Amino acid sequence: MKLFPAIVALVLLNACGGGSSNFGPTDPPAPNPTNSVSGTVTFKGAPLAGATVTAFLTNTNSIVQVMTTDANGTYSLSGLQATGNVPPDYQFWASKQGYGFYPSAGSGGTVTRFDYTGQFVGNGITDIPIYFTVIDFISQPSGSLTGADFAAYDGSNPLVALANTGQQISYTAGDDASEHKGTAWPGTRFTDNLDGTITDHLTGLIWLKDAGCFAPTTWSEALADANQLATGACGLTDGSTAGQWRMPNLNELESLIDVSSSNPALPVGNPFTNVSIGIYWSSTSYFGGEGGSPSAWAIRLSDGRYMNDLTSNVKATSNNAVWAVRGSANGAVKLASTGMYVPYVSGDDGTLQTGVRLTYPRWIDNGNGTVTDSMTGLIWLKQADCINQPWAAAVAAVKTLASGQCGLTDGSAAGTWRMPNRNEMQSMSDRMQTNHADYFDQTYVLRATQTVYQAPIFTNFISFQYYWTSTTDAADTSEAWTVFSCDFGVYDTAKTDTGYTLAVR
Repeated sequence: MKLFPAIVALVLLNACGGGSSNFGPTDPPAPNPTNSVSGTVTFKGAPLAGATVTAFLTNTNSIVQVMTTDANGTYSLSGLQATGNVPPDYQFWASKQGYGFYPSAGSGGTVTRFDYTGQFVGNGITDIPIYFTVIDFISQPSGSLTGADFAAYDGSNPLVALANTGQQISYTAGDDASEHKGTAWPGTRFTDNLDGTITDHLTGLIWLKDAGCFAPTTWSEALADANQLATGACGLTDGSTAGQWRMPNLNELESLIDVSSSNPALPVGNPFTNVSIGIYWSSTSYFGGEGGSPSAWAIRLSDGRYMNDLTSNVKATSNNAVWAVRGSANGAVKLASTGMYVPYVSGDDGTLQTGVRLTYPRWIDNGNGTVTDSMTGLIWLKQADCINQPWAAAVAAVKTLASGQCGLTDGSAAGTWRMPNRNEMQSMSDRMQTNHADYFDQTYVLRATQTVYQAPIFTNFISFQYYWTSTTDAADTSEAWTVFSCDFGVYDTAKTDTGYTLAVR
């Protein structure tokens, strides 16, 4: 016999010898449990007052609380729901004009990137995503989160330093070799560890010495080959076990390129063996949504060209070389992560996310025609369509750029600006974006309030155009390296062609 709740309660009361003619509640119901999240926001180790910390409930896709840090840089968000049919999932981010932020989380929280595209209405472009770097917290009873901290960056304290490209010969005044920007390579860049491995002292990464041990294969097989590598294979006597090696992500593979060399485009005198001048896979997928993309990024070692032509980098059918790497980048420079965070196959870039993670917001508009990258500290010209000339003329035009031109009101003088080298231009990339130009030129309007949340990072960043770098292609010196404005791949372009230039300093 099925008893209704009220009858069950009566039976229980009688069985216990109690009871009363008044069956109404004698105590108010216990309140639903709640949690709090607290932390500190700092800048260069000192408290940062006036920073806003936002609490977003993903279950309802809504902002539930906003708190501003006090004079000690601290904040606390309380009364956060801790129960529900589905555990409440909160995300937190920090913001303050003039800063980018990177979080750290105490026990119970996770730092991650998250797609916030659905919260915004674009400026006529509806498919350009926006990603936040957040603390994710699944709220459960008796589970408050402390140590939900944020570090602020304004360009004066960059998270990564870029290495110079290796270009040795100058082809015109103001180009890569004449400016020689970036962290210098160590006097001894590579050390042969005599156990089948090579240490790169520029990045701190450890590479498999035999760059041709594995036969060219498809992308997923290449990932598996690298992940299963262990001592006893490929000349290794280093004691490594399966799972310690990986296929390099795009930034890691790029870090080996010496643009002054060709066939292969590696530093002269390097100790590697069996290096192919063909195409090497990276573990970085070309982003194609949660379901994946048919292609992955690869680099041609004959000259250092990126491959993304849907013939040579198709995951399922292209057979490219495999080069394994392990360790973290703790050398003279630290490599940024690619931005990819969606995992497609075990051991890929989205799974491992190696490198220094990207800040949010990353880009700082200085209000004077310039934009600062909080990751690298580089300052960029905001107006992205001002200089459009053949390579040599564009290099010269950038050298004469000054305040009063191209929207600049920063007081800069001629000679302050330069054309970015290959490493500098490529550093702007976020491999979660498939159209960087549209992202850089996008206005994001918050759906809930119809107010502008993020104005365009750059002005008139032109889609489907090649943007010059100051770096000449050593394999053909009549060409220079360019970055395609949509996919931000690095491609060789005739110097006589007309291209756009984004100035940097």
